[in-house]
Amino acid sequence: MSRVARSKLLAGVFLLMLALVLAACGGGGGGGEAASAEPAQSINGAGASFPAPIYSEMFQQLAEDQGTQVNYQSIGSSGGQEQFIQETVAFGASDEPMDEEEEQQAGGNPMHIATVGGAVAAAYNLEGVDQLNLTGEVLSDIYLGNITTWNDPAIAELNPDVQLPSEQIAVVHRSDGSGTTNIFTSYLAAVNPAWESGPGAGGEIDWPTGIGADGNEGVAGQISQTPNSIGYVNLEYAIANEIPFASIGEAGGGANFVEPSTETARNAIAAADIPDDLKVTVSSTAPQGEDVYPITGLTWLLVRQQQDDLAQCRAVAETAWFVTHEGQELAPEQNYVQIPENVVSIDEEFIRSMEAEGQPCYEE
Repeated sequence: MSRVARSKLLAGVFLLMLALVLAACGGGGGGGEAASAEPAQSINGAGASFPAPIYSEMFQQLAEDQGTQVNYQSIGSSGGQEQFIQETVAFGASDEPMDEEEEQQAGGNPMHIATVGGAVAAAYNLEGVDQLNLTGEVLSDIYLGNITTWNDPAIAELNPDVQLPSEQIAVVHRSDGSGTTNIFTSYLAAVNPAWESGPGAGGEIDWPTGIGADGNEGVAGQISQTPNSIGYVNLEYAIANEIPFASIGEAGGGANFVEPSTETARNAIAAADIPDDLKVTVSSTAPQGEDVYPITGLTWLLVRQQQDDLAQCRAVAETAWFVTHEGQELAPEQNYVQIPENVVSIDEEFIRSMEAEGQPCYEE
């Protein structure tokens, strides 16, 4: 073989190898688009502690089924919203809807994808008392500091067959910004004008009295460790920590005291008027009725409709779809409410509308 022929052969081999390397690395128009279309293998999320137990189960199942690793930090709804706004996470999580100013700060047309619902229980630590009835008015008066002892006539009247101690009530509340607090205080504001005009409703308020603790985990721990205490936690935390919780009666008392459960929380959500943007705090309407537990709310994943990173966007879309579909089967055993079909349909619209780099993020 001549030197010229040999040179041409080597040049051809080199060009072929270069083309293969570029294709493998995503070089060139078609190859780059195909490679970038693959969902990211790992994404980060942060926010609400309310759904943290069920998210742990869902994300573990997602990793096993689809290989997507979701690293979720339970830091409270306010923390999740802040990290979402700052774009330090792929998605936020909250039990309190973002307001207009927060949505503008977040940019990218943020959407609220409802994932599960659940009850917020008034959990207590009271020796010898396994069952307790309260109303919203009495509960708010406890948190206002107007009722300070367990044998106060207002509590005794609701529990005629219970031997209530004369001990001081140790009130426990969240110290961090919290969607659970939003669900709880929205109910108190709905049933008691003094609460509405005083501390008010929201995820962060000025508490008139009580001991603060971080997260649902912290409140549950504080109640367990503090005799004669009362606090509010997602139902799953009360059950997991074996803390008793009160049944809640309608305004003015009466016989209709409802215990928090998956079923009674589902009834409250079913009775709620769910808007098209899914941003509703169910407890703010103080739903009433037989087997309707009023201190109930939804929780959401916060995602942007328009994103920059296609791989990350597709991983977020796949995660949101899994949570709102296959993951729903895990909800009841963790004491959460599966979202109703009308809410699932809106979730689907939101997920299908997600785009990045001019392409849809969710692939049917």
